[in-house]
Amino acid sequence: MPGYSGVVPGDISTNIRLDRYAAEYLKLLSRSQVKAKNLEGRINGKPVKISRPVKAGDLLELSWAEPEPANLIPEDLPLTILYEDDRVVVINKRQGMVVHPGAGNYTGTLANALLWRRVNRDGQDFRSNGTGPRPGIVHRLDKDTSGVIIAAYDDEALAFLANQFKERKTRKTYIAIVKGVPPSPKGRIENRLIRDPGNRKRFTVVPPAGPAGKGKAAVTLYRIVRSWDGYSLLLLRPRTGRTHQLRVHLRHLGCPILGDPIYATADSRFPEATLFLHAKKLTLTLPVAYGHPPEERSFSAPLPPRFREILAALGKPQ
Repeated sequence: MPGYSGVVPGDISTNIRLDRYAAEYLKLLSRSQVKAKNLEGRINGKPVKISRPVKAGDLLELSWAEPEPANLIPEDLPLTILYEDDRVVVINKRQGMVVHPGAGNYTGTLANALLWRRVNRDGQDFRSNGTGPRPGIVHRLDKDTSGVIIAAYDDEALAFLANQFKERKTRKTYIAIVKGVPPSPKGRIENRLIRDPGNRKRFTVVPPAGPAGKGKAAVTLYRIVRSWDGYSLLLLRPRTGRTHQLRVHLRHLGCPILGDPIYATADSRFPEATLFLHAKKLTLTLPVAYGHPPEERSFSAPLPPRFREILAALGKPQ
């Protein structure tokens, strides 16, 4: 989800609404897009309505939805299916596959593949004017993160699943190979994350001396599974779902993920490594499906061969 964080300057007009400030002063969205993209805001750390006036010195945190393109084209792309019923599908996403279309990635995405499956399962006519079926994306994984991801085949199932992610009722487990060894066998990383003011493609941790309430709370639990001289295999359980959360937290811990192109430097031993982060397990409640009541289920994706190759190269753990 796109976002913005910043302080209202001292020369701002009094009594300007938050939505107008975002559109006319920050030029983040047009006035018509504010509602269409469900603009949400926080002022000085507290959620507010977008009609709330802003004033000089206010710390703003804005986020909005990026809707699926109306001209998304169904594509018959190979997918590894872990589970499927008449309402949902669970996929083991391969590394390198973009989940949602964006600049430079309008084809070959998971959304294209899911739309093809939905159109063909439902027997619906595809319409490129935005009125046809949608791919049902519930949550996302970064392009270079592999593993478990779930999608819905109907809007009611989509809302049912999305609410679980929003209310933090899902349980997610990731596995990562990192550079370095954490200071303790297991631990909890808890802080606030903001977009890096020096690089809009990155996020960073709010420093202890930063303004109170700035950024979004983020919590990650970790446990060392194995360690070597200069590397570790970690089990990660995010308690929140912030953009790049695991990548930022591990960098902050001093153990960036091996092969991370944004938060780590190239590794001298494995210079060709690409982000070693894998969504290992997802536990949540499925919506009612044909012949099946709502039930909690867990889905797991096996460790990819690229992980096994690095682990074999590292050899016997310490």
